[in-house]
Amino acid sequence: MSTQRNNAIKESSKRKARSFVEQIRRSELFGSQVFNEEKMVQYLTRDAYESVKNAIFTGSKIDRKMADQIAEAMKAWALSMGATHYTHWFQPLTGATAEKHDAFFDLLPDGRALEKFGGSQLVQQEPDASSFPSGGIRNTFEARGYTAWDPSSPAFIYGATLCIPTIFVSYTGEALDNKAPLLRALHAVDQAATGVARYFDKSVNKVMATLGWEQEYFLIDKALAGSRPDLVLTGRTLVGQAAAKGQQLDDHYFGVIPLRAINFMKDLEVECTRLGIPVKTRHNEVAPNQFELAPVFEEANLAVDH
Repeated sequence: MSTQRNNAIKESSKRKARSFVEQIRRSELFGSQVFNEEKMVQYLTRDAYESVKNAIFTGSKIDRKMADQIAEAMKAWALSMGATHYTHWFQPLTGATAEKHDAFFDLLPDGRALEKFGGSQLVQQEPDASSFPSGGIRNTFEARGYTAWDPSSPAFIYGATLCIPTIFVSYTGEALDNKAPLLRALHAVDQAATGVARYFDKSVNKVMATLGWEQEYFLIDKALAGSRPDLVLTGRTLVGQAAAKGQQLDDHYFGVIPLRAINFMKDLEVECTRLGIPVKTRHNEVAPNQFELAPVFEEANLAVDH
């Protein structure tokens, strides 16, 4: 009985929290956990702000003095949001994201503690790359890999950690991740498209590629998923019903969204909105228990991170 009571209390608390959040306009909630332009204006000096904007739009370098100012401002904002750690957040060639969390913590020579985060920690770190796929471009003993800050994708807070989007490269500059090749490709598209556009308008200085992704997903009852050995062991369906050959199941498409699904969607949309992901569309997809989330089109690199 005590377990049932505790579950009922938890569910009631979730409903109250969801109801409170739903009363807040999405525009007010949007990007609240992101160190975006609004936060930069508040926390950065004018020179530091201009330095970041120039790095985003022209690719100019941020010098060490400015990097220290930016890191200090980013740390102050993160601490005010309850963050205790920071991480360089990157996508190695594993099909997943990677992150090593370090605390905003250091010791002075006399043994006193303080929160510390400098420009060198923001701009570049050196994780052990020996256990990441390298595509055969280096030997295992040449284990150095470097994460480098990508200022065009704003830092964000997830849980109690400040996540800093970065690329991941080897000592000699070969890409060890998915973001570095994307940025190089977007730069090549920008240069080529700008050259073409300037035949028609000499004032064009930059062309930005945009992307609008869709996330389709299935919702499965936890107890039912736990009873399937293939889902438990591999995370995917290995056995089950044969797929429909025609449109036998099309009555689910764009149908009324079930209550449990809509509650999940609301929680998902709130978390996405806080992280600056511009979610807009939700609906039933074709297969039973299949649903879709889609955001507004945005700059391609940022859209991929989202």
